[in-house]
Amino acid sequence: MTDRIFVTRPDFQKLRPLLESRHAGYSYDRPYLDKLEQELDRAEIVESYAVANDVVTMNSKVLLRDLDSGDVNTYRLVFPSQVRSGNDVSVLAPVGMAMLGYRVGDVVEWEVPKGIRRLQIVEVLYQPEAAEFAVLS
Repeated sequence: MTDRIFVTRPDFQKLRPLLESRHAGYSYDRPYLDKLEQELDRAEIVESYAVANDVVTMNSKVLLRDLDSGDVNTYRLVFPSQVRSGNDVSVLAPVGMAMLGYRVGDVVEWEVPKGIRRLQIVEVLYQPEAAEFAVLS
C-alpha cells in the first residue's frame, strides 16, 4: 500500500462538505467520515487536467482484483447520494475509500466488516477527467 494518493481539486472540494455532515447528527457515518478525512489529509491535491489517467477519481469506473479470492469486479466510485446499482460504491464505504486516489497496479489493504481485504487496481476503465481533457485535446 502506497502512502501517496492523488485527489483532484474539484473532488476534494465536493468531498469536504461530506466531512462537515458529521456534525449534523448522522452518527452512523461518523467512523467512515473520520477515515475519509484521514485519507484527504494525506492526499496530494492536483488539478483535474494534471491527474494521470490511471488514478482513481470520483465517478471512475475501475477493475479491481481481490488478491485473496482472485475475484475481479468492476466498480464505479460515487458520492453516497449517487449509488444506483450493485456496481456503484460509495466513497464512504470501506472499498470506496480504498480506491480513491490510488493508481493502476497499486495494492491496497482495507479493513472491512469481515476482516482485511487486499485489492489490486487492475485498470481504470473510465475516468471523467481523462475523458473530459481528451475531448479538449
